[in-house]
Amino acid sequence: MTLAANTYSLVADIGGTNTRVALAEGRTLLQASIRRYRNAEFPGLETVLRRYISEEGGVDCKGACVAAAGPVRDGVATMTNLDWTIDAPMLARATGAEKVAILNDLQAQGHALGFIAAENLRPIVEGPVAPDHAAKLVIGVGTGFNAAPVHEAPGGRYVAASECGHVNMPVRTDADLRLAKFVETAHGFPGVEDVLSGRGLERLYSWVASEAGQPSEKHAADIMAAVNADPLATETARQFIRLLGSVAGNLALTHLPFGGVFLIGGVTRAFTEHFGPMNFVDAYRDKGRFAGFMQNFPVWVIEDDYAALTGCAAYLAGRA
Repeated sequence: MTLAANTYSLVADIGGTNTRVALAEGRTLLQASIRRYRNAEFPGLETVLRRYISEEGGVDCKGACVAAAGPVRDGVATMTNLDWTIDAPMLARATGAEKVAILNDLQAQGHALGFIAAENLRPIVEGPVAPDHAAKLVIGVGTGFNAAPVHEAPGGRYVAASECGHVNMPVRTDADLRLAKFVETAHGFPGVEDVLSGRGLERLYSWVASEAGQPSEKHAADIMAAVNADPLATETARQFIRLLGSVAGNLALTHLPFGGVFLIGGVTRAFTEHFGPMNFVDAYRDKGRFAGFMQNFPVWVIEDDYAALTGCAAYLAGRA
């Protein structure tokens, strides 16, 4: 099928493992155009985008926006868990687009809020209904960990970037201190991402097994699949959910998202069904004299695989 020139935008979501690419008309994704590529099979994003454009019949795009899992500074993205660097000239060269933009992946998720179907939002923690302009917070747990506050400003939506997955993991108990010392051996610092991510889950399992006197290792997917069957995996899930609740609560107090906290990412979604039985809400609200105040911040899980793509499309459409 031949697509009209300068009608569609190209959007991409670049994770640590896969890159999703699609076309969008305004804020609407063309579902049939969504393709996924394994990053390990390509030397860089330019090769991925050229392959995609070729597979879409050489489509001429009017704009291009990519969401990168890593810090973006002065229009250049450096991937945290992938040896790729992405900049605007490369993006324009690869796509032929007149207008290009590069966002952090959590920024893209923030721009998607308000454009995600209600059936793709699962409530986890109840809270009061807030006005549309209230601040929000997106927290992502997948290959890595990060979060981004979302603010409605007079000039439009502003989603601040961060790299909060690399701050200290929370230490609430003596066991947490032992865990911090256990995971810091990875690179000399016990960061949030060292326990709340795919690889962090594996480290957490190893620590749980060590604490139980049964040293062993498991891949993240196997841990997720073994919850409620393997006692070590079950305890790992419990610790993971407790730590996620604690970190999410810390971030909520930092940013005051009266419009809600939105959890995203494959690891988050793998544990969603366990949030209730394993008391996510208790860990989330465990803030001493501010425990009651925490009731102001509801929590949802976004169950839309393509939310970052929608966010890229919304970002371009809002700057047309």
